[in-house]
Amino acid sequence: MAVEPASSGCPVDHAKSEPAKCPVDHTTSAKSEPAKCPIDHTANAKPEAATCPVDHTSSLKAFLPNAPSVNPSNNMPLVPEQTPTDTSHLSTHRTISSIPRAARYESAGPSECPALDSQTDNWVYPSEQMFYNAMKRKNWSPHESDMKTVVPIHNVVNEMCWARILEWEQMHENKCGGPRLLRFEGKIKNVTPKARLRSFVGYQLPFDRHDWTVDRCGKPVRYVIDFYQGKTDPKNPNAPSFFLDVRPALTVEGAWDRTRRFFGF
Repeated sequence: MAVEPASSGCPVDHAKSEPAKCPVDHTTSAKSEPAKCPIDHTANAKPEAATCPVDHTSSLKAFLPNAPSVNPSNNMPLVPEQTPTDTSHLSTHRTISSIPRAARYESAGPSECPALDSQTDNWVYPSEQMFYNAMKRKNWSPHESDMKTVVPIHNVVNEMCWARILEWEQMHENKCGGPRLLRFEGKIKNVTPKARLRSFVGYQLPFDRHDWTVDRCGKPVRYVIDFYQGKTDPKNPNAPSFFLDVRPALTVEGAWDRTRRFFGF
């Protein structure tokens, strides 16, 4: 029996298909938030003021917790510490030096070693009690019985330093009443080049170093001082002996002064 073939046509039912459209749903992006930078800049809108991360007051507070500040002329506490010890009674008397102090640091306040005297405008040496307390703060092991000897020696050595500086200052005309001590610093850990070179040929290193700055008619001039043990006196072997190497710092002017003295002109 013959079968009647079905009428030919497209196998896809176009009647049920939806109109063509973009496969991406743009309606969701239409309602999205406006574009913005992915970095949140509001976090840095109110930054704190920049500060140094190091607490520069900690070193002073370690030795003297209640000290408010230091004297810029000698890096010592502004308030002299005369607190007596429990075991003995050290003197609190202070000797006035012959060293005039520069006027620009008159407002720095009283200090330990030395300080300004209101009547003479000279530096004042520390008392036995102050000297002992200062050594204790520096973690030394002082003996109170030694203060009556140590303090006068300290004062004499400082007078010798000033006398050597005045010898150098005679090379310069001064119409302002003479040089005055502006500030001084102890630099025991900073060996000078001259002392280092001397040690290479067999000489001992200095046991201390100071830098003293002189006010020469308003001009600061720095001097370097190396402290050495002196030769023993055969007649008095127990007497302390010191050698002081005092010279201008190695600046252009200081080098010229050294040259003038070396050649005697």
